[in-house]
Amino acid sequence: MTLLTTALVTGLGLGAMYGLIALGFQITYSVCSRVNFAQGSMVMLGAVLGYVLTQRAGLPVIVAYPLTLVGCGLMGLLVEYLLIRPFAIRGSDAWLMATVAGGILLDNAVLFTFGNEPRSLPSPLVGTTWQIFGTGVYPQQILIPVVAVGLALALQILFRRTRQGRALLAVMQNPEAARLMGINTTAMISGSFALSAMLAGVAGLLIAPLLSVHSDMGTLFGIKAFAVAILGGMTSASGVMLAGFLYGLVEALVTTYLGSSYTYIVVFGLLIAVLAVKPNGLFGTAALRKV
Repeated sequence: MTLLTTALVTGLGLGAMYGLIALGFQITYSVCSRVNFAQGSMVMLGAVLGYVLTQRAGLPVIVAYPLTLVGCGLMGLLVEYLLIRPFAIRGSDAWLMATVAGGILLDNAVLFTFGNEPRSLPSPLVGTTWQIFGTGVYPQQILIPVVAVGLALALQILFRRTRQGRALLAVMQNPEAARLMGINTTAMISGSFALSAMLAGVAGLLIAPLLSVHSDMGTLFGIKAFAVAILGGMTSASGVMLAGFLYGLVEALVTTYLGSSYTYIVVFGLLIAVLAVKPNGLFGTAALRKV
């Protein structure tokens, strides 16, 4: 029972992380059919900025963390403006490689400025444990899925109840119609990349106290999150979040009962099998093609 509880708590936390990062992929894809393959680097940036602002600048969390998310959002704007828009205007798919290169550039910039020594981001939520069915659990592990689900719900309210949210939703549904209605689609696309980077930044801040902060910590998260986005279906925000939890649980259970050597073999094997049956993901829908 102890092993199962540990696996479930770990899986829910990891799944929430993957879902949150993957939601960023889903948002930008829905708005402009493009994604930021430097998303994993945004996770790292959130953790590093959080560490620098709290541990080196000495700012309180209530100030440092919002500033961290603003920094991630600005980086998302830069990615869209410098690495995606120039190629999209020319109808080129080179933005894909440009964002990959941008992520590598950001990782190495942080490596040379922040250093390569892993650092710990202190948090009172990892200083004690709660007992759940006889298993010690960090409160931080409980906080991650709570925050992830809360943000997903908040985004739904944002899209449905605010003017900017409805404008973004209109661009998602029909960019040409939205443009004819006077909506600045360029600004909406830029905003979607900023929002995507901020979601990744939140993920970085949430996971940093449980791991170590270093320049390449986000690489694997970005890869797994993209797999989750494909698994859930790029057209379904709720599907992406559910796929994140499913992926995290399977990964944790396989690691706990079979060992880490089998984790990627089993998880990605299942992923390939699912996509062979459901090419559009578990909850996605096929796009309509005009002929």
